[in-house]
Amino acid sequence: MFVQTEITPNPNSLKFFPGKKVSNDSPVEITDKTLTDNELIKNILSIEGVKGVFLTDEFLSVNKDQNTEWNDLKHIIISLINDFYSNGAELIIDKNNTNKVNKSFSEIEKKIINILETKVRPAVAKDGGDIKFKEFKNGVVTVNLQGSCSGCPSSTMTLKQGVQNLLCHYIPEIKEVIAV
Repeated sequence: MFVQTEITPNPNSLKFFPGKKVSNDSPVEITDKTLTDNELIKNILSIEGVKGVFLTDEFLSVNKDQNTEWNDLKHIIISLINDFYSNGAELIIDKNNTNKVNKSFSEIEKKIINILETKVRPAVAKDGGDIKFKEFKNGVVTVNLQGSCSGCPSSTMTLKQGVQNLLCHYIPEIKEVIAV
């Protein structure tokens, strides 16, 4: 198996493409190895300098601290991924999760979620991250940035100039977008 890597706009995040399906669940970020039973994720999070693992259907991105070099991590992570799949695993995350819009959301919240899902999420995913709707209150949309987006130096600019402008264009009730 040949695991490919790709840089992201965040210098502390790197995407890993194992060439096999990674997950059949919605994108997920794990930053605490005690919160998962998955051996691969636990092993990656046990590497000194690794801060988090973000998984989508086709790649996983790993976030590191500023003091650790990718040259010290990359070969270990690739080796762990290779071992995981060579032992017969088909997916890293295997859950049948249908991610439907919650019926308790207001019409504006449903519009926000739709725009995030169809216009923003695909672009953010290309850079190794994800964006999730949290709430809409008093004209302010709160989102959660995950993967390469969390801690990325350009995420504030992307959030304000990209996401906020887009949402304000389609939904005039929105005044601001913030990340938690």
